[in-house]
Amino acid sequence: MDKYDLTIIGSGPGGYVCAIRAAQLGFKVAIIERYNTLGGTCLNVGCIPSKAWLEASEHYYKLKHQFENFGIDVKEANVDILKMNQRVQDVVQEIINGVDYLMKKNKVAVYQGHGTIKDKNTIEIKGGDKTETITTDKIIIATGSKPASLPNIKIDKKRIISSTEALALQEIPKHLMVVGGGVIGVEIGSVFARLGSKVSIVEYFDSLIATMDGALGHQLHRSLRKQGIDFYLEHKVTNATATEDKVELKAENLSDKEEMSLDGDYCLMAIGRKPYTASLGLENIGVETNEKGQITVDKNLETNVKGVYAIGDVIRGAMLAHKASEEGVFVAESIAGQKPHINYSLIPNIVYTQPEVAGVGLTEEELKKTNRSIKTGSFPYKANARAKISMDTDGFIKVIADKETDEILGVHMIGPRIADSYTEAVVAMEFRAAAEDIARMSHGHPTFSETFKEACLAATEDRALHI
Repeated sequence: MDKYDLTIIGSGPGGYVCAIRAAQLGFKVAIIERYNTLGGTCLNVGCIPSKAWLEASEHYYKLKHQFENFGIDVKEANVDILKMNQRVQDVVQEIINGVDYLMKKNKVAVYQGHGTIKDKNTIEIKGGDKTETITTDKIIIATGSKPASLPNIKIDKKRIISSTEALALQEIPKHLMVVGGGVIGVEIGSVFARLGSKVSIVEYFDSLIATMDGALGHQLHRSLRKQGIDFYLEHKVTNATATEDKVELKAENLSDKEEMSLDGDYCLMAIGRKPYTASLGLENIGVETNEKGQITVDKNLETNVKGVYAIGDVIRGAMLAHKASEEGVFVAESIAGQKPHINYSLIPNIVYTQPEVAGVGLTEEELKKTNRSIKTGSFPYKANARAKISMDTDGFIKVIADKETDEILGVHMIGPRIADSYTEAVVAMEFRAAAEDIARMSHGHPTFSETFKEACLAATEDRALHI
């Protein structure tokens, strides 16, 4: 029976990063994955394929709708959905191969199969016809999450689908109905709207991406509506019925209780995800979970059972790959006796639509509830030279700062390539910078990043220069 210092159940961005860091620290490490490939939901059927689809569909959309304005005359453009799908799978496989390499490089033992905790130092692994048992000093649960649905709607994976099936479609839907206007809904909805589908998004709340700053959701709504997506905000989905080739969706207007009906060939359930802890044997050792099914952990991410930890989507907080990775490093370093740190308030949310969206820190709505004295500054991309050059003028950056100290408390961005430029805001807030600190830093011209400088100027006595 093999024995390890540390064993991780689940090989997503939390699990495999934890394994690498633990190996770097000198531990003998094992990782258990129930599927045939490493990488979890994110690499296989989530973050990576969705962003590959978004990238491909954005190129096509710009070719159809913007290239002519650049003086590029393309007579005809067509989508080969099978070739596009294959390219997505090639990207996924390349990244998965990279994780395989990293496990070998760091001498992490990989077990394929379903891991069940027998006691706090013993795990049974069943894969195919093979069953093996290993012992370990520490266990880290990193099994992630799975798509959620409404109580009365079953995901049949044929017509009523989750993000997993949506990202593997072999045809462009004629009419894709999306239940949920959060990150998954607007991203996948964007993909197929760009490729020519009629897309209808039905959302319970009065704004898209409702957990983010309200101004971002309202701007995203305007931008995506211009791209042809239909929205039914403040509607409660009551039923979805699938036949062999179509789905009928029923929803109720929350204000006047009027019922509406939509017909489409696919219905994407995108109302969120729920922790995946099925058949892990948590009950065998008494690991506690809360009412949401999340594993309860302390400040060190240790469960109520000493030596057993949990990270990522199975515990409290946002279900984000980069959060899980940070927690994986945190646990490995904590077990090694180090004093790692995670600032949960500075873990950004990112939406890869066009325009892209990101938010870090507190929202204006959250700050107003605390009665904290704040000031805000905003600057639109339509006044940014680089955005004009690239024809990406939708959006803005909003900076929220303490009225007395000028410390930046929140930065909320919607615009071009935000996913790659928001990090300046994270660095500034990690070091508790004032808005004026950023306002006085030189930013290259012409760049998208100048918009952040101008927003900070706007928050500093309304000193924006280019508007």
